[in-house]
Amino acid sequence: MKEELKRFREYLMTGVSYMIPIVVIGGVLIALSIALSGVQEGQGAVVSNPFLTKLMEIGSASFSLMVPVLAGFIAYSIADRPGLAPGLVGGVLANNIKAGFLGGIIAGLIAGYIARWIKGWKVSKSIRPIMPIFVIPLLTSLAVGLLMLYVIGNPIASLMETMTNGLKSMGSGNAVLLAIVMGAMIAFDMGGPVNKVAFMFGSAMIAEGVYTVMGPVAVAICIPPLAMGVATLLSPKKYTSTEKEAGKGALAMGLIGITEGAIPFAAGDPLKVIPSIVTGSAVGAAIAAIGKVGDHAPHGGPIVLPVVDNKLMFIVAVLVGVGVAALMVNFLKKEVSAEDDEQEDMGIDA
Repeated sequence: MKEELKRFREYLMTGVSYMIPIVVIGGVLIALSIALSGVQEGQGAVVSNPFLTKLMEIGSASFSLMVPVLAGFIAYSIADRPGLAPGLVGGVLANNIKAGFLGGIIAGLIAGYIARWIKGWKVSKSIRPIMPIFVIPLLTSLAVGLLMLYVIGNPIASLMETMTNGLKSMGSGNAVLLAIVMGAMIAFDMGGPVNKVAFMFGSAMIAEGVYTVMGPVAVAICIPPLAMGVATLLSPKKYTSTEKEAGKGALAMGLIGITEGAIPFAAGDPLKVIPSIVTGSAVGAAIAAIGKVGDHAPHGGPIVLPVVDNKLMFIVAVLVGVGVAALMVNFLKKEVSAEDDEQEDMGIDA
């Protein structure tokens, strides 16, 4: 069992290793374009300068590759080269059905295991040369595509509808409870379907003139990346060299409200990272609700401070949430061995 868990972690970390540069490129360029443009009340981040718009386009293009690269190299680590193309296809489909990075992990695992299974088929010598470049990628991509579209896509759509209706039924009567739920949702999949439901609900409330729903959301948005960046600084021995570099990018993304900055950490160690950032974001959102923090822009992170009501409580909520998440994840994590650190670096250099 321990050996299987170790292999599973290796599969995830291979995907994460190749994904981290994509996240850093996209996150930093988007963060830079937003930081130099700022946010406007009721509109969020507005990038109008032609050069900054190009930076945003490049960053967005990089971000669009994040989930496919994660899925592709998870599959590659399981089945070698024949698994790469089906994993990439599964990752693109995960993006298309709005399944987020969790959908990408599922797609990568499915592609990898199916490709490895097909590799084990006994076929004639005449077919064997085309197995890795034609038969395995084609059959695996078809299987992964059908599973993502017909099996995984529909439940995600139903889940989003159910969660939206649930948030609407809560209203704003119990502001703290609503904030806790939304804060947890924001951190759970960092840009995935659960996150999007909470974000869109908060944004919709701005249009209704209710800003104290988006306030806690704006706090929760920045806590995961800031917390993971701070965690790498507090306990560097618990993170690989690659993760420590990703932590620097996560800090920059957190300041601009890009929750996806925490994805490399969550994808590599979901059982420790996700509960920690969910707890931190929920705590931060609750404090923001208690302090009646309001946000007039559909965006999050410290960059929205110019359009925030009760700025002091916004800052307090972020600091407490980051502290809770960073301390919790470092408590749960063990120190990284030199061997594991070296293996991950070799994965990137390969």
